[in-house]
Amino acid sequence: MNFTQKLYQWQDLINQSLDQCLPGPEVRPAQLHQAMRHSLQAGGKRLRPILVLAAHELFSSTRDPLPAALAIECIHTYSLIHDDLPAMDDSDLRRGLPTCHKAFDEATAILAGDALQPLAFEIISRSYSNEPSIALELVSILSRTAGSQRLVGGQMQDLLSEGMTPSEEALLFIHANKTAAMIQASLLLGFRLGSMGEDADKLQLMAQAGESLGLAFQAVDDLLDVTRSTEDLGKDASHDEASGKVTWVTHVGLEKAQALASDHTDNAARFVKEVGGGNSFLLELLSHMLKRET
Repeated sequence: MNFTQKLYQWQDLINQSLDQCLPGPEVRPAQLHQAMRHSLQAGGKRLRPILVLAAHELFSSTRDPLPAALAIECIHTYSLIHDDLPAMDDSDLRRGLPTCHKAFDEATAILAGDALQPLAFEIISRSYSNEPSIALELVSILSRTAGSQRLVGGQMQDLLSEGMTPSEEALLFIHANKTAAMIQASLLLGFRLGSMGEDADKLQLMAQAGESLGLAFQAVDDLLDVTRSTEDLGKDASHDEASGKVTWVTHVGLEKAQALASDHTDNAARFVKEVGGGNSFLLELLSHMLKRET
């Protein structure tokens, strides 16, 4: 099976499994569950859950990485729902569809995001209950990543920086936490479920790979925001510029932003190669993420 076939196969697996882990659209309160489904089933590249599966493949074990992959997509989707709210980024489109608060209403969108957070931890605790120490470690990784010093903290700093010219250190803080933290967690969750997951040195290398990959991902995102249309991206193009956000493109220009994306991807690949194992798919995925057009 070539890279593209495997990528699509994993995307299909994740999409089908997300449908199964959600309450049905008729389950009371139906509007809440319909809103959760609207955002979680809106498609997307599913890169974070795929990174979980790819990291597990480095040193495969009998543990199933799919529940951890679903959990991280729940957290990611909750963050998108809340990011899109009028009080945050005030976006109308996400993944080519009306954002949750546009399709339903603001209160329902807030609650849909709220509900996806505990669902993520329910999936992990239920799926790995036969190994409590593993379940606890996965919960710890994901909860730290989603908290006030990482994902939420990055979003807060992003809001505080609107209309300003933050330092490069502040911009790095935003991107390392709002974006890179969840990508880093994806690799850590998958690797921890593998047979070499207790190797502290390799775990640290995976953390470094995840941070580099996340920074590369954000640089590419910033580039796409100014070089692609709303129709291409499935979300509001040039929205960052219109809302006064500082990006790598506005901070250093197109050419340097492209160089940053390439350099961070190279660093991520170097760390993955140091880890070793069955890394051919993951290395190709890094290249695919750098060259993505949406």
